[in-house]
Parts: sequence; C-alpha cells; structure tokens
Amino acid sequence: MASLGRILHLSENLTLPFDRRVWMELNALKNAGYEVTAICPMGEGGREPEEVLNGIRLYRYPAPPETSGFVSYVWEFLYCWLQTLALTLRVFARHGFDVIHTANPPDTFWAIALPFKLAGVKFVFDHHDLCPELYLSRFGEERAGSLPHRLLQWLESRQFALADLVISTNESYKQVALDRGRKRPDQVRVVRSGPSHQRFATVREPDPALKRGKPYLVAYLGVMAPQDGVDHLVRAAQVLKSQRSDVSFTFIGAGDSFEDLKALSRSLGLEDVCHFTGRVPDAEVERVLATADVCVSPDPKNPLNDVSTMNKVLEYMACAKPVVCFDLREHRHSAREGALYAEPNRDEDLAACIAQLLDDAPLRERLGAINRQRFLDVLAWEHNAGELIAAYEGLCATRRA
Repeated sequence: MASLGRILHLSENLTLPFDRRVWMELNALKNAGYEVTAICPMGEGGREPEEVLNGIRLYRYPAPPETSGFVSYVWEFLYCWLQTLALTLRVFARHGFDVIHTANPPDTFWAIALPFKLAGVKFVFDHHDLCPELYLSRFGEERAGSLPHRLLQWLESRQFALADLVISTNESYKQVALDRGRKRPDQVRVVRSGPSHQRFATVREPDPALKRGKPYLVAYLGVMAPQDGVDHLVRAAQVLKSQRSDVSFTFIGAGDSFEDLKALSRSLGLEDVCHFTGRVPDAEVERVLATADVCVSPDPKNPLNDVSTMNKVLEYMACAKPVVCFDLREHRHSAREGALYAEPNRDEDLAACIAQLLDDAPLRERLGAINRQRFLDVLAWEHNAGELIAAYEGLCATRRA
C-alpha cells in the first residue's frame, strides 16, 4: 500500500523515543499511513545512530555537552543545526520527503526547510515552547528587548512565516500564532499534549514502602530547570517540616538545576524528608505517583509558564491524584476543579494548600476522581491524535493538488 506522504521530523530537545509527545505524534502518523523518518540527538534510551522502531526510521547524532549560559546555548543551537542539516541531506538522498515537521526549541529549523520548501516540500511548525518567553523566564524579564531576546523573536517570526501549518499545544499558543505569527485560522491546529490512555489504562496499587516511614507522600515529576520552580516546592517542604513530621517528599526527574536543588535541600536540613530519584523508568514513576497522596506542579508564574500546558499535571490527573499548583491560566484549563491553586510564587501558600489536602482525605479522593475522569474523557492522547491526522489530511491534500 502506497504511503499517504513522506514525513521528516526534526527535533533536538530529547532523544526518541524518550520524547513522549513527539513519539506519540510519529506513531499516530505512521499508523495513519504516512512514511515517517525522524532526526534527533542521542541520549538515554536512544544511542544507536540509525534504528527502525515501530516502522519509524530514526537518525541520531551525538548530543552536545550540557549548557549553562547564553553563549553556550548559541553553540548548542549551531552544533545541533549543523548535525541536523547533514542528516537531513542524507535522508533526502536515501528516502526523500514531502513534509518537514519541526518541533521547537530551537526556532532555527526553518533555515533547513527553506531550500526544500522552494522545491515543493511542505513545512510544519510544531510549537512546543515560546522561545522568547523561555529566555525571559530563565534569565530575567528585565532582559526584554535585549539583543538575544530580539534575536529569538526574529527566529520565531521566521518559523511562523515559513510554516504551511502550525500545530499549537493549547489555545494560548494558538493565539500567539494568530497574533504574533500572523497566521490565518485555517493554518493553525490545536493538538494538545496528553498521556496515552494505553499507558494509564489502570491505576496502580500504592507501595507504602515508598513513603519511607511517613504517613503521607508528596510527589513531583518533571524537568528540573530554573523556570520549573522546583525550588518553591523545596522551600514549601521546609515550611511543612516546621509544622509537622508526617510527610515525605519525592522529586522525580533531572535537569540543569538538579544538583542545585539537592544542595538547597541539604542547606535547609531536609535530607530526611526530601528524596531525589533522578530520571527513572516509567514503571518506577508510576509506582511513586500511585503511592503519592498529593502531587505538586510548582511552576512559578512567568511569561512562559502562564500560557504553557504542563505534562506533569496531566500525568498526575491520569493517576487519579489531587494536584496542588500555582494559579496559572493553563493550569486552570488542564486541572479545573481537580486542583487547589496557590497564590503564584508564594512558598507559604503552596505549603498551605498541600497541608489542606493532607488533612482532608475525602477532598483528596474527590479531586483525584475528578482528575481521573477528565483524563479519560478529554485529556488522553487518543482524544487529540485525531486533530493531528486531520491537520495532515488537509496539508497533504493541498500538496497533492
């Protein structure tokens, strides 16, 4: 059976299949009848330079070293861009492609797509992050208008200008594409992130040993970078420890701030209640979430987080857990009445919301049930995959015409 079209996917944020959203998108397209090839960096869970998984061709390049400042970020972008370009040329020579589908950050792959677009290849911009806002959230809002900020705005504008189709992760990002990107409504499609129903088909049984001798467990899952606000939860743990001795905290994940957060925990005397696992397999993640009494998304209010959908919130909901988070626009869109919302960026209020849930078992159960049902009815990936396929049907029909 002939394929509906040949898609080349470019990303550099995570390796595949570790990048869960991208991997679900690629599998949805493959299952719909498209021929799919992807280029990404090597990383944990994907170190073969060439591999075929689930019928999807993967081309990987060695990952750059860890970055710590703007100059090193520029070097990382350049290195990854050149590696991606070389592999794009290899894929074009070996297999050809009709669509280049890119996920950001960075906003630099439009330059790779440009010569192919002139030859009739379609360009899809899968908008995962607002890079200008990410820069301000990471390095300070006082840098608005600086040369790096203006450069990121210009690169983003090129992504939008070249795109035949923009895929937005939520309505807030769609509005950016319409306003800042000047795209027509028919050129933008919302495809929300969400865990797979297959992965969370059942809720696991809790493992009391993971509470490390305490009656209650509070869990965090996700990236640990400056903009993720995990330090807010560490300081909230200090507040709670000063008030009670019945709760432990587990932090799952890694990132640029991982060692700094462990050092902060030690400096606050929290070694006995705060446990940092690093990255762990899915099965271990699900054991911890099944055991947790409360799950927290401590993302502070900043230009990026307020309009971004946090995958960890959706995973908490899939596990039927009550959520505590700061009061951000997209947090409310995801969790609605299944969360308690703390005043943004206030550690004491975050601690108070956690304590309220720990002390009210019926409320925890009610919020968890609400979240599980919302996941099953609306937020699971299977409810959103159809939007991606419909967007591609329109795109490839236009190309064939």
